[in-house]
Amino acid sequence: MNSFYIWTIGCQMNKADSERLETALEQAGLHAAARPAEADVVVLNSCVVRQSAEDKVVGALGMMKAVKGRRPGQALALMGCMVPPNAKGLKERFPHVDVFMQPQRFAPLLDLLGERFGVDVEGCLSSLAPNRPAVSSYVPVIHGCDLMCSFCIIPFRRGRQVSRPMEEITREVGLMAERGMKEVTLLGQTVDAYGHDLPEPRDLADLLEATSRVEGLKRLRFLTSHPIFMSDRIIRAVGEIDKVCEHVNLPVQSGDDAVLANMRRRYDERDYRRLIDRIRAAAPGVSISTDIIVGFPGETDEQFESTLNLVKDTGFDKAHLAAYSPRPGTYAYRRLPDDVPKEKKVERLKTLEETQKAIQERRNRRFLGETVEVLVDERKKGKWQGRTRGDRLVFFEDAADLLGELVDVRIESTGPWSLQGTPAAAIGVRKREATA
Repeated sequence: MNSFYIWTIGCQMNKADSERLETALEQAGLHAAARPAEADVVVLNSCVVRQSAEDKVVGALGMMKAVKGRRPGQALALMGCMVPPNAKGLKERFPHVDVFMQPQRFAPLLDLLGERFGVDVEGCLSSLAPNRPAVSSYVPVIHGCDLMCSFCIIPFRRGRQVSRPMEEITREVGLMAERGMKEVTLLGQTVDAYGHDLPEPRDLADLLEATSRVEGLKRLRFLTSHPIFMSDRIIRAVGEIDKVCEHVNLPVQSGDDAVLANMRRRYDERDYRRLIDRIRAAAPGVSISTDIIVGFPGETDEQFESTLNLVKDTGFDKAHLAAYSPRPGTYAYRRLPDDVPKEKKVERLKTLEETQKAIQERRNRRFLGETVEVLVDERKKGKWQGRTRGDRLVFFEDAADLLGELVDVRIESTGPWSLQGTPAAAIGVRKREATA
């Protein structure tokens, strides 16, 4: 018993959970395996926010049944949002799974390792800050959600809203910065609700200010926000705190008031537009991304047009678009018939995708010839890649080792999904050589 493999699908919260479980397993003396067939312990970290994600998890569970058949001593765990408080149904459906864990609850697997394999798990949950954080990493700051949007299964799987103590978060960020992290994204299902449940009233603006003082940290982000919690204090923090990047993720989900009411979103289209205006006034140049669901139960052609008009008017820098899929256990699944035909959902999604693509292409074109600051976080196919403070993906070539560095890049070509350029320093060298 000395190796593990973790497979992850879904949101950034899932990625952060997997990183922290990896730390716990390494503290227990295990090391990562390259493939599930080579691992003594395999963990599938699941997502069920959409049917397509759940289908991929079920496919992975089927694949692991065959793998485990060839390795009868292998321990298999299912973790994440597919696991409800009572996993009896899952146990009957997937008897080859040894342990089921809800999000962030690693103890069942560690207990199994201790009982079955004699692994010493004492103290494995003391500090779960990743041992080798990426240049740009995630830190969960608030778990769960209290809002109960009618389409969302997350509150049923991640539980009620619980904020972590601010001092605990800043210590973790500081430790990860010492280990090489340059940019942190503070995570929560409703991250801008942070601190409302703490004994001493705090909010996300306080946490942003405290985290910005961590030495070695170059940039600070947060997601995902909910419009009803996006206070003027948080908006001012985006505009005034140097390390906080000028980017806000603010899901709208629909541009029609009746659909928003059925979604239980607690704001209307006018509220959302006014909020966008306040953010852009307080933080000039800010980029704004959003999430939108098309084909929600009862959505008419006219209501979809309202969403389309909101997208056109607002000019989002990025949008995560999806067709509605019913999630068992949610209010929408129980009470709202899934009455928009599949072909209509596909048509609306395609229309919205094409509209948003044109918007992104136009907004990215503004950077042609400009110089932008890029935090380099990876090298792919011979090119460095990183993101601007506004969360735009940039690619460029350079022979130097620039991982983790802030590089000024002059943009020479643009598209809807990314920018391409050359480091400003390299351009200066070329000019000097040309005039020599």
